[in-house]
Amino acid sequence: MTISAFDLFKVGIGPSSSHTVAPMRAARSFAARLEQEGLLASTTRVRAELFGSLGATGHGHGSVGAVALGLEGEQPDVVDPAAGQARVLAIRDEDALLLMGKQRITFRIDDDIVLHRRKRLPLHPNGMLFRAAGVDGSALLTRTYYSVGGGFVLSQDEAGNPALAEDPTPVRYPFRTGAELLARTRETGLSISEIMLANELAWRSAEQVHSGLLHIWSVMQDCVRRGSHATGVLPGGLKVRRRAAALRESLEANSDSRDALRAMEWVTLYALAVNEENAAGGRVVTALFRGSESVSECAPEPVIRVPAEAFLLTVHNGGL
Repeated sequence: MTISAFDLFKVGIGPSSSHTVAPMRAARSFAARLEQEGLLASTTRVRAELFGSLGATGHGHGSVGAVALGLEGEQPDVVDPAAGQARVLAIRDEDALLLMGKQRITFRIDDDIVLHRRKRLPLHPNGMLFRAAGVDGSALLTRTYYSVGGGFVLSQDEAGNPALAEDPTPVRYPFRTGAELLARTRETGLSISEIMLANELAWRSAEQVHSGLLHIWSVMQDCVRRGSHATGVLPGGLKVRRRAAALRESLEANSDSRDALRAMEWVTLYALAVNEENAAGGRVVTALFRGSESVSECAPEPVIRVPAEAFLLTVHNGGL
């Protein structure tokens, strides 16, 4: 399967691509399907059920709020994290939400988003089941989704069977392994970044690739900046205090350039700042793999940063 850099590195919200980003995408997909089939105006209730890992950690990972926002039409790459959190509180207080931002329906978060802590669907541990009903309680639409990692969502075909459609787009220099990629460089005389750019042009223009990568880079930079200045405690009952801001102040106060490890201290600051922003549900750039270490009760999954930035710099310096 050929994967674009924009599939590998996604703008989203913390603390988890699998448990926060994917549920928002699935919920929005369901709401959009209602609108596409002309069922939005007839819908009066929606019920979402989260299974397996999603059900077990739904509150800590922000899955509940992500589903509510997704049903309102929000998308993880553009939603304002602060405004989104306020909107979830409003939905809870009002017992109502705006389906796709248009159709007001009764929605009680604690009743209409069900977390099955010990049940799972057969295909994958991270399953989601959405049901929409009309004014008389009649079923309008039922869809099943699976969060399969990295924010990707597996849906179902028209017969109700799981369906994962491989991108059929042909690229100029296909490869499946690192060895094949290096072989392409020897065959063509091109650098890795030039080959990657040529493949990206199968989906987007050079201008779109350039602006898209710079957007990802700017989100990374903003994330570090916010995390380096934010204070207070992280979400969750453990009340873990943010540390990045204090570390930044300490580094700025100590200007001793003779310390050979000073650069690594700044790298540590950046990693900590991003980790804390991720834990707080802020906007981050996710890669396909995240670790499992946690700095707060909501179990944030630290985002792998260096490979992403290294790739972006390589492509950017390779002729974009």
